[in-house]
Amino acid sequence: MTTANRPVRIGLQLQPQHADYATIRRTAAEAEELGVDMVFNWDHFYPLSGDPDGKHFECWTMLGAWAESTSRVEIGALVTCNSYRNPDLLADMARTVDHISGGRLILGIGAGWFEKDYEEYGYEFGTAGGRIADLADALPRIENRLAKLNPRPTRRIPVLIGGGGEKKTLRLAARHADIWHGFGDPEVAERKVRILDQHCADVGRNPAEIERSVGVQGDPEDTGPELLDLGVTMFTVGAGGPDYDLSTLRKWIAWRDAQNG
Repeated sequence: MTTANRPVRIGLQLQPQHADYATIRRTAAEAEELGVDMVFNWDHFYPLSGDPDGKHFECWTMLGAWAESTSRVEIGALVTCNSYRNPDLLADMARTVDHISGGRLILGIGAGWFEKDYEEYGYEFGTAGGRIADLADALPRIENRLAKLNPRPTRRIPVLIGGGGEKKTLRLAARHADIWHGFGDPEVAERKVRILDQHCADVGRNPAEIERSVGVQGDPEDTGPELLDLGVTMFTVGAGGPDYDLSTLRKWIAWRDAQNG
């Protein structure tokens, strides 16, 4: 166990770009067989790298399929764009995938940022501040709708909030998140974690209630120990199509096993 009394967990962000769905499905199954803890996709309509108009698939329909095609791993979006769905509808979608998966959904959510998605699909892009304000309005609606649904979710669905905005996003994480996810090297992560802890103090929440998650790459020995010392216990490796190289993921899984003993 870590100093935060949480086990180290490893996730794969299986980026649904530049690949056929059969390959994506096989890769999710392979990651589960390797022993990964979570398999995430992302909520975009176009690739974020490579050919900007390359192959791409939608997020939540894919999560419904993963709920049936996997059996052990937790699944979710890293992260759902709050702008693309009515919050009450999103809560219902999350509850449904939670039941299909037997209680394995993580509800990852963020304010949204990829302007091409908005323009091509007819959503108002607005401003970063406006999108964060919309997220602040949506989170209580999601919580309220989850409490009203029949049947209720199989468990309290963990909410993962992604983003590093220090004044607003991290404050929303302090209020609503079970998991906070960010990016960056240990120096950046140290600052974000410190600010998140302060927001928790300001809103009267125990910061130990929030699992800390960071996107990682490369050799785990290069950054893993330092991030672990900061209280980060969830590490997510990204992989893109068309072939999905999982060699880095294997290294992080082996490192996790060494840490957890």
